[in-house]
This record gives sequence, structure tokens and C-alpha cells, in this order.
Amino acid sequence: MFGITKRGYVIRNYGIGKFRTSRGYTSLYAHGLTAAFGDADNRSVTPNTDNADKYRVKSLDHALDVVEALAHGGREGLAVTEVATTVGMSKSSAYSILQTLLRRGFVASQGTGPTRRYRLGLSFAYLGDQVTSQTGLREIAMPYLEELTRVAGLTSRLAIFDEGYAVAIGRIDGPGTIRIAPFLGRRELPHATAIGKAMLATLDDEEVRAIIGAIGLPARGPNTIVDIDTLLHDLHRTAERGYAIDDEEDTAGVVCIGASVLDRTGTCVGAISVTALKHEMRADSAAEIGALVRRYAGTITTELGGR
Repeated sequence: MFGITKRGYVIRNYGIGKFRTSRGYTSLYAHGLTAAFGDADNRSVTPNTDNADKYRVKSLDHALDVVEALAHGGREGLAVTEVATTVGMSKSSAYSILQTLLRRGFVASQGTGPTRRYRLGLSFAYLGDQVTSQTGLREIAMPYLEELTRVAGLTSRLAIFDEGYAVAIGRIDGPGTIRIAPFLGRRELPHATAIGKAMLATLDDEEVRAIIGAIGLPARGPNTIVDIDTLLHDLHRTAERGYAIDDEEDTAGVVCIGASVLDRTGTCVGAISVTALKHEMRADSAAEIGALVRRYAGTITTELGGR
């Protein structure tokens, strides 16, 4: 129940809008890994990605460029000239898009005239909540994540794999702790995080090599694994004990422990983890916490029909 089975991931094929299991990295990376959503057999068919340009709506594409620019604009936001420069369009086009998004609540602004600055609006927060509420894995896992945080006294997270990266879709902050876990929805390097390594450990060596060959092994923290053979050895140990350890591999002074979650087919559909400041974690407590995380991952697996 608590072991990690070497299986392929459930992935979503963005071209045809269906989910399938794949052990091949080409599909795994090109289409993106996810099991956050429930059964998609009855989802509507969308155009194949091979014909993406044929169905491209340029005005919508430009609007999304503006949205992405604002997403990286920081708390102060961006002026219309900054938006135009960032996305490579005329000031008038950027202004028109911003005003359209503003009317729909997807953009907020402050100031007037040339000092007016724009940032993302609360409509995105609403849509984000709708996305996560429609996530089958999240609905099942979050109550157990709350319990795990209560028992361990540590911040816990739930993540899925997306195009080779770990992406958190749920988090419960520990009592009285500072926020040391990344924001939801942010891509994280799998080799440097416990939650990512827990999912990588369910793949065969050649699949791991393919992923790492595409995204690399950049250093993040003082102890990041930057050698593929060392990483594979660490993943083998992870599979044996049923949980992964990130010992200052992503962030200095931070330790994380994660375990994978499987569905009824034995396929990895995500992972959970806990996060702590290293100076607050006893040297002999990693195994104890690891067993706890593994147990909760196993419980979620059981709820999903796995074993």
C-alpha cells in the first residue's frame, strides 16, 4: 500500500482532450502530465496540436501575452508602455486589450494618466478556485492534507506532474509557521524537490533521463543533485523506502519529505509532502516523518481505488 510502484503517468493529451497512460517520454513531455482531473472520456474533442496554427486566434493570443506579462509584473503592476514593450505590440493595442480585460475583472488598475498601472484582477482568483475545485485528486486529498498538517505540525502540499515539472495544486500551512512553500501553480524542478522526486521515482531510469535531458539539473539549493547517476541512485532509495527527501536541495535551510499517490491502475497521479525549516527538524525524525507522509499518501491512494 505504501510502496511506490514503477508505472507510467496518467497524462492529458491537450490535442484531443483525453487522458491516457503512457510510459513513453515523448507523449509524457509533449502533452504534459496530469491526473488532477477526473475521468475525461466524455470531454469534448478539441483540435489536434499539429494544426494549432490553423485554429489560432491572434487577438486572443495577444491578450494572453498581456496576461502573462502582468503575471510577472510584481505587486506594483505595469504601465501600458511597459506592457507594450514586454509583449512587443503597439501601445494602442496594449491599451485596448487592457481595457477589455479591465471591464471583465481580469485586470485591475490604480492611478491615472501616464502613472496608471495595471495588474491581474480578482476574476483570475475566482477561475483558479474553480479549476482546483474541479480537480478530483484535490477534492479527495485535501482533507487528508489538513489532517497531516495537524498531526505533523508542518506545512503540507499536494502536487501533480506537468510537462516534467512538479506543480503544487494544494497547500495547508502549518500552525504558527512562516510561509516557506512556493505558491500554487508554479512549476518546480522535480530533481530538487521531495514532491518532484517522489513522482520521478515511479518512472523507469530511461524516462527519468529523458525528462532531465530536456529540463536539465540546475542547482537550486546548497545540496541540489546535479548529476544524473546520483539522482537515479537517490530515486532508487526513494522507491525502496516509499518517500523522498529534499535536504536543502531546493532552498537553503529548508527540508521537505514527500511520497507519491497512485490510482486504481497503480499509476502515479501526484504526490504529497511536508515542509520544515531544517533547524526545527531533529536529525532522527526524518524517518518518522517520512513514514507518516507515506502513510497519508497510501490512504489517499486507497481512496482513489489504488493499493
